[in-house]
Amino acid sequence: MITFGRRTPPGDLPADLSVIPTVEADRGGNATYHGPGQLVGYLVMDLREWGPVDVVRWLENGLIAALADLGFPAIRRDTPPGSASLVGVWTPDHRKIVSIGMRIRGGITTHGFALNVDPDLAVFDSFIACSLDDVAMTSLHQLAAESGVHPPTDAEVRDAVAAHLRYSTSISDEMGARTA
Repeated sequence: MITFGRRTPPGDLPADLSVIPTVEADRGGNATYHGPGQLVGYLVMDLREWGPVDVVRWLENGLIAALADLGFPAIRRDTPPGSASLVGVWTPDHRKIVSIGMRIRGGITTHGFALNVDPDLAVFDSFIACSLDDVAMTSLHQLAAESGVHPPTDAEVRDAVAAHLRYSTSISDEMGARTA
């Protein structure tokens, strides 16, 4: 399924909407894919103590650390003024591996991220992911194949992500370090 936020340009969606379901979502971000082969995390967090940008950075950094534990280097990118958002997690050669889109209402965030473990990457050819028409999407399985290593199991990916997204300790420590 392709989900999209209310600001998604219609031209970013598949030309033939009967090929893959599309659903408008009440979140930020543009069109992205949710389907088999992804780890999708929908966060529910109270943002009254932390700002939205801090939480997005915490999420990006946590996912980058999880991917590093799995042996895959990853980065976050800053969005140049006037450009489409580069929020998410990227390979060092600027292929996108994690999409992030959140909704904030009353200080509470919902929705979250989609980490490409082993999806059918051809789906991304049918629409413009994240309003970034010149960006290639990738997956852990594709990166493993390119490196000649065994891809991580779904359980290994889940465990690595869970270890780095523990709200009660990680966000408090990271945000405390920033404000100190």
